[in-house]
Amino acid sequence: MNASRPLSDRDYRSLARFRHALRRFQHFSETAARAAGLPPAQHQLLLAVRGHDGDEPPSLTDVAEALQLKVHSAGELAGRAAARGLLERWSDPDDARRTLLALTETGEAKLAELSLQHRDELRRFRREMNDVLRELD
Repeated sequence: MNASRPLSDRDYRSLARFRHALRRFQHFSETAARAAGLPPAQHQLLLAVRGHDGDEPPSLTDVAEALQLKVHSAGELAGRAAARGLLERWSDPDDARRTLLALTETGEAKLAELSLQHRDELRRFRREMNDVLRELD
C-alpha cells in the first residue's frame, strides 16, 4: 500500500479483514486458555516466561515488557500464577532487586497443552494473513 495515495475501498476492506482475523485468533486463544482452566492473562504470562529469548531466566521486568504491562501489574499476575503452582519466583542472587521467573512442571504441562492447539491455529491464521497482506501490497 503506497502511503502517498488515498486509501481505496479495497484497502479498507483488507484492513478490516486483518483486524477481524486478529480478533478471531485472540478469541480462539482466550477460549482455549479458559477451557484449559487458565485466565488468558496467565496463559500469556506462561508463554512469555517459557518463550523468553535469553540464556538466563526472565526477570519480572522482562516479562512486563513482553506483555506490555507495568512491572507492578506483571508482579501481581506472577503472584497469582505462583499461588496456583504454575510459576516460581525468586530474587536474583546477583541483584536482589530483580525477581526471576520460571515455570513449574505444572505450568510447563499446561503451556505445552495450549501451545499445541495454538500452533495448529497459527497455521490456519498464517494462510489467512498471507492472503490479506498480499491485498495490502
